[in-house]
Amino acid sequence: MSNNTDRGRVLNAFAHSFLVVWTLMAAGPLLWVVISSLRAHGDLVSDPFGLPTALHWDNFSNAWAGANIGRYTMNSLIILSGSLTGTMLLGSMAAYVLARFQFPGNRLIYLLFSGGMMFPVFLALVPLFFILNTMGLLNTRQGLIVVYIAYSLPFTVFFLASFFRTLPSAVQEAATLDGASHTRTFFQVMMPMARPALISVGIFNFLGQWNQFVLPRVLNLGSEDDAVLPQGLAALMVQQGYEGDWGALYAGVTMAMLPVLVVYVTFQRQVQSGLTAGAVR
Repeated sequence: MSNNTDRGRVLNAFAHSFLVVWTLMAAGPLLWVVISSLRAHGDLVSDPFGLPTALHWDNFSNAWAGANIGRYTMNSLIILSGSLTGTMLLGSMAAYVLARFQFPGNRLIYLLFSGGMMFPVFLALVPLFFILNTMGLLNTRQGLIVVYIAYSLPFTVFFLASFFRTLPSAVQEAATLDGASHTRTFFQVMMPMARPALISVGIFNFLGQWNQFVLPRVLNLGSEDDAVLPQGLAALMVQQGYEGDWGALYAGVTMAMLPVLVVYVTFQRQVQSGLTAGAVR
């Protein structure tokens, strides 16, 4: 009995030690970026891993206005407001139909959506470029929104279809008996029940689209005013390599991380419940 107790303590200590190391590896770089955003350029050059001797909040104003991070952030928010809305609406509707209705080709369509997750986006860059150019959507926000939606739909449908299958059929049948249409049943009955999954996949899509660099780099080659935040940060990094204001660069990276952290902290419980709901039911 004592041997089992000692073994359990050793495994418990090892597990906690591993989690502590993992936390430091994950949170350490983020904390270092935030600390560096409050330091002066000279201090960063002389001691990159030191602590700030004084808080230089002007780094954020220099990045926001001087480096146009504010404009890039607004461009990203405008594009994401359209792409995320379209992704969640179309993805949830497709997933609901594939999960709750049986019709010829149902399985094939679901497999096509699932296979889309394995298709590298790099292979589609050249066809996407010519398709958007032919449609007159190249170098436009509308074209980037459409591409973001298509890029995010496979994972959204795969994730939500698995969740919709776990929802009880009795509620859907009761709504049908009460005379509710399929549209009303979906929006007023099934979607509220699927809220944890919708929030979870919405956050994943937000992260993927917010940090997307390759697609806007290739498909949004218009003026600098239309660049999204990852493009702006890349341009700022190149610029600071010549001008030398690393404090502003770290401040820009910090401002790019803040929306992601705020969204995750706000919906942390919903994300956890959405990821485990299918296993619990």
